Parts: sequence; C-alpha cells; structure tokens
Amino acid sequence: MEANELLRLLCEKSGVSGHEQGVSDFIIEAFKDLTDEITTDKIGNVIAVKKGENNLKNIKIMLAAHMDEIGLMVTDIDDKGFIKFTTIGGIDPRTLLAQEVIVHGKNDLFGVIGAKPPHLQDESEREKAVNTEDLTIDVGFSKEQLDELVEIGNIITVKRDFLKLQGNWGSGKALDDRAGVVTMYECAKELKYLKHQADVYFVSTIQEEVGVRGATTSTYKINPDIGIAIDVGFGSTPEIPKEYSLDMGKGPGITIGGNIHPKLREKLVEVAREYNIPHQFEIDPGPTGTDARAMQITRCGIPTLLISLPLRYMHTSIETINIEDIKMSAKLLARFISGIFHDNLEGLLCY
Repeated sequence: MEANELLRLLCEKSGVSGHEQGVSDFIIEAFKDLTDEITTDKIGNVIAVKKGENNLKNIKIMLAAHMDEIGLMVTDIDDKGFIKFTTIGGIDPRTLLAQEVIVHGKNDLFGVIGAKPPHLQDESEREKAVNTEDLTIDVGFSKEQLDELVEIGNIITVKRDFLKLQGNWGSGKALDDRAGVVTMYECAKELKYLKHQADVYFVSTIQEEVGVRGATTSTYKINPDIGIAIDVGFGSTPEIPKEYSLDMGKGPGITIGGNIHPKLREKLVEVAREYNIPHQFEIDPGPTGTDARAMQITRCGIPTLLISLPLRYMHTSIETINIEDIKMSAKLLARFISGIFHDNLEGLLCY
C-alpha cells in the first residue's frame, strides 16, 4: 500500500486516547505482511516485530509512534437535546466552532458544534475567548431520543475526510501521529531490502496525548537497546519564529537536547549525510512532549532518539504534511537500523 493511501485510511478512523480500538485493528492488518509477529499488550499497544539476521546478542531497537488522537467526550445532555462535552488531550476551543462531529454512541450520530450568532452577542462576549463550557453539539434529536442512543462518557470525534492537496501535500485530522505510524510502515518496507542484525519493534502506542502511557509500559516490556520515537514537529508558517519550526518538504527534524542520546544522534546525522537524505535539526532542551520522554527514563534508562515530521496546524482538524517528509524519515530510519551491529553498539551507547 502506498504511504498516502495508508495515511488517508488511518486518519479517517477514530482512535481517541483511551479508545484506540478503531485504529489498532487496521494497523495490525497493515503490518502483518511486513513483520514476523504482532501482539497487542494489556493496555492496547500494538507491537510488530521484524527479526534480524544472526542476532546472537539479541539487539533490540524499538520504534514508537502514537496512534491515539485528541478528541471529545460527552458530559451531559440538557433538556432540549444539546450535548455538552469536555476535551481529551490538548484542544484549542477556538478550533471547535462550527465543526462537524461524530458522536460515537450506540450508533454514530452526526452533529455540529454551534455557537451564539454574532448578531446577538454583546461587546464583552465578542471580545472574550471561546470556552469549551460554552459550546454544545446539536444532532437534531430531542433529549428523549438521545437518552436511548448516547451515554455520558461516549467519545466524539471531528468529522473530517483526508484531503489531498497539490503536489505531495495532504491535510486532515490525527496526522499527529498517524503520520508517525505510516513512517514506521514505510521503514518496515525499506528493511525488506536491507540486512539488519537487530530485532526491530514497531510499536503503535496508545494514550500519548494524555501522558505518554503506552510508551511507558511498552518500553518497559521490550527493554530495547535503542529507543526511537517518531512524532511531529511544528511545520513552518508565517507566524511561527524560524527557530521554533521545521521547513516542510526538507526532511525529518533530528532532535537535539537532554532527552536525546548524543552519540546516537551523531550516528543518525552521519547516516543522513552518507546517504544524502535531507534532514534538519530541532532544538528541544527539555524532556520533549513525546514518547521519547517515557522511553528515555524507563527501567535503568534507554538511549533514545526523536525524529520529528514537519506538520502544520498541529492539534486541529486540518493538520497538513508533505508525504515526502514521511518517506525521507523512513529511509533514514531503515539505513540507521541496518548500520547497528554487535561490534559497534557498545561504542555508540557509551558517553
């Protein structure tokens, strides 16, 4: 399957943090012909393993990309049939106004997020920020009808089809971080044609958006020699300072900072230069807000890397990416993995 088609299929599925079943089954199907074994752990992480050749020292490299997405949850239904909701993960309420949504009750119900018309707002209302508490969802049913179909705690997702833009660009919801999952898929395809000693664990993690929980437990279970998180970085737009953004279409961002093992990062850059793979650098002195944070401090510590895919309009329903950045990231990861051997691993992991 081509990367853009897999990305479309993944992004159009529902998989809000803590409710990833709708996307995990599809990931298992996608990876089954590229890996040797696939398991799902007790909390829902999907772990696909591609065995290495002559791996006498049981080298393990773990790639992690989270499959969960931000979303909404039903908190109440008022007497007129309007649905109140709260957010799951980091959502800017300003992006919710006038959105089409799907309420995942007994049946999927289409609805809209309404707002008070500007004609009826007083000056103070027009000047203040929108609060989630002030928004409601209208599905066109009465409270009596909704009580038969919707329960408190049901999940709500924004209704958004993946849109193919001009060239190699695409836009939609949940590219953060289904694009990372597709990067792992493309990496597995590349590794079919490369020899590698290490066993490679492709982990589609859960609940990253609410506390990197899936990466915490899966890293503990696998206990890899090297951990590599694949997530998204801030793609360049006019309002973002250059030092905080990544250029679109110019390859993955290789993260530099305290969360990242310095010698492994040097090796990754060396591989990128050797194979003429476009790349750029992302500076993050803190713990990062990604699965890399959990991977690094699991057990006695895991030497960790972070690859960032340039992404515009993060945590909205129109996240935008260049497919070539996914392919370049996958090529870099595959070449890096194929260059890890029994003979050089210890030297790479030493400070």
